[in-house]
Amino acid sequence: QVQLVESGGRLVHAGGPLKLSCTAPGGTFSHYDIAWFRQAPGQEREFVASITWTGATTDFADPVEGRFTISRDNAKNTANLQMNSLKPEDTAVYYCAARWAFREGSDYDYWGQGTQVTVLS
Repeated sequence: QVQLVESGGRLVHAGGPLKLSCTAPGGTFSHYDIAWFRQAPGQEREFVASITWTGATTDFADPVEGRFTISRDNAKNTANLQMNSLKPEDTAVYYCAARWAFREGSDYDYWGQGTQVTVLS
């Protein structure tokens, strides 16, 4: 089992930065790919960004490409999502998720409870 806890969500104004963090209090963090998803009211949950277990590869959804960065520190059992140039359409509950890195096609089976990000125009 992997326990994940998100933090950092708050109300911000458009154009501003915000950093979200995902931590694994149990320390079982390495060898898992980490991803961020978000879900806005009335919308389906969508992929935001991901980072592989070593941090060597990252991926971003088109709406956030060039604005968001993702990083991780396995020694600290932490992954971060740095969001810049925020837009009102970024408003959503943001979730971090983990999947075992050594099974092809594995799902993101472990999820945090989410943190609310609200961007005012």
